[in-house]
Amino acid sequence: MGEYTDASNRGKLLFHSSDRLVYFQKTGGSTTIYVAPTRLFRDVGAWYHIVVAFDTTQVTDTDKIKFYVNGVQETDFTETTYGSTDQNVRINESSAPQFIGQAGGSASYFSGYLAEVCFIDGQQLTPSSFGEFNEDSPTIWKPKSADDISGLTFGNNGFYFNFEDSADLGADVSGNSNDFTATNLDATDQTTDTPTNNFCTFNPLAPSSAGQNLENGNLYCPGPNSPNYWQSVPSTLGARVGKWYWEFKDENSWGDTSNDTRRYGICDLDTIVQTLSSGADVSFSDTTSAYAYMNSSGVRYNGGTISGTDANYPTFEPDDILMCAMDLDNQKLYFGKNGTWLDSSDPTSGATGTGSVADISATATWSPYVETHYGSDNVSANFGNPIAAPSSGNADANGYGNFEYAVPSGYLALCTKNLGSDGG
Repeated sequence: MGEYTDASNRGKLLFHSSDRLVYFQKTGGSTTIYVAPTRLFRDVGAWYHIVVAFDTTQVTDTDKIKFYVNGVQETDFTETTYGSTDQNVRINESSAPQFIGQAGGSASYFSGYLAEVCFIDGQQLTPSSFGEFNEDSPTIWKPKSADDISGLTFGNNGFYFNFEDSADLGADVSGNSNDFTATNLDATDQTTDTPTNNFCTFNPLAPSSAGQNLENGNLYCPGPNSPNYWQSVPSTLGARVGKWYWEFKDENSWGDTSNDTRRYGICDLDTIVQTLSSGADVSFSDTTSAYAYMNSSGVRYNGGTISGTDANYPTFEPDDILMCAMDLDNQKLYFGKNGTWLDSSDPTSGATGTGSVADISATATWSPYVETHYGSDNVSANFGNPIAAPSSGNADANGYGNFEYAVPSGYLALCTKNLGSDGG
């Protein structure tokens, strides 16, 4: 978030390349404010509630700019240039363009999700205006209801974006009508992933994901930067028990379907984190740590095809949607394609495991993953929070998720509310 007049006059609140949260300001080419807490932000699967409160009328430097993360004030800093008393803060500079999610004057964009953005003009508030610890979860910071937030006094230039209107993501709902223009955003950029229900995504922090520049909220895997190297990308959430459903969409491919360059399935997080740490040329399905449906037909495990013919596991191509059903109560795994479960399988068959790929380990923590070989081998994932709305939305039995195909009875979307209720 920030203001940009030109390179010599700007103010920005951002995540620095050092993984720190920074507010810095330049006026007349000189850096007049630069404040950075020591805390590092490295968990890309977590939501953070961040409050930065300014009052430059204060004499004490540490009172001029206060940082709070998840309800707790930051007290340890690596940079502390607070500026002079009564200095104007360039955010809220009425005569200059204001930006959210982009560093004005550059091509640098915020790579993440925004649940709400609230700007209060004329007050230095504390986090209790926006969130709370409550008796049900005394150690977990929770957002307050929209009614509590909308009841605040916003001031002349204040605004509140709750992003509920997918047709107008820049709509100010504070009552001030200080709308922003949404650029390069449309209705499909609104997600069901929220601070109170966090859905699974691909995990760029895994060492084996080092060559991937994940996109669209870490749901789109564009293929390795270095061609001819296997890149295996696990996910942020895994489970040991329960029944879980998700979908992969084959977006693009190198060559024809006979080329075994795309493999989608499940991997054992416990093993890959400990042993498969290389950043390039890593194929999980060449080990006993993963099962993957290949685009050359068949299911790969431990370096070979464990089951499959063209009849049982047909090849797939761009725009095909692959269905995955993981039954960890009975240690079974099922794959489907475009609405049909393959090899005459039945994910609801329980211990019988009709058409199951294999009897998978009961002691592993299993997670969705993909592995690709060429830069044009692209795939997106729908763990219940799709990049684009499916043509026919289907939720799980708990009402979570938005899938192209019906979720098998007893299976759930891989998200924190379901993990909490199911014990996964």
